[in-house]
Amino acid sequence: MSTVVNVNLTGAQQNGQGESYFDGGLVQYIAWSIIGVLVTVLTLGICYPWALVMIYRWKIEHTVIDGRRQRFDGTAIQLFGNWIKWWILCFITLGIYSFWLFIKLEQWKVKHTHF
Repeated sequence: MSTVVNVNLTGAQQNGQGESYFDGGLVQYIAWSIIGVLVTVLTLGICYPWALVMIYRWKIEHTVIDGRRQRFDGTAIQLFGNWIKWWILCFITLGIYSFWLFIKLEQWKVKHTHF
């Protein structure tokens, strides 16, 4: 007795949910990246959280998943407060907290990303 499993890879489109895609352009990405680097360098790194938020917002707002465009509601001020706290913890723990820094940043990004 054999069992046949039919896998439908386009099921999302048949369920009316739509498709997933990214509609950002290369020129836009390069421009936002250059602006982010300039702002970071000219402020000696103080505005790095602003550059991160700016570029991440651009990526998220050009992403569509299952026909639903994502949106990002995080602000540079919110990230800046966390950024200071995270770097103080890195300093106090002699750099050990830096292993968790990337995870904390990703958690913050996901917390502020919505459909």
